[in-house]
Amino acid sequence: MYVCSCFGITEQQVRQHADSGRCTPRQIASACKAGTDCGSCVKRIQALLGRGSGCATRDRLEPAATSPAQAPAGPDAPATAPEPSAAPVAPVVPVAPIVPLAPAA
Repeated sequence: MYVCSCFGITEQQVRQHADSGRCTPRQIASACKAGTDCGSCVKRIQALLGRGSGCATRDRLEPAATSPAQAPAGPDAPATAPEPSAAPVAPVVPVAPIVPLAPAA
């Protein structure tokens, strides 16, 4: 399904850009121009990106939880895996809509 009819950008293309690390509507716009003409697709792009879930860049920054299967075994090992410490995470900042530029004369 088309997200941006001005440039013919599909949901799949937006998801591909998000999977490659573009996690904001501005980054998507830089990659494929979606949201830079009439602006009506910006809310749809925001909805596709979600609130930080599924972003390849954010996924790499968040610490992976240690499962009990990965815990060291042996007589000196603790019975359960220790709780992973919470790494500081940057707050999610709302993004202003992308304002279309005036056409060049």
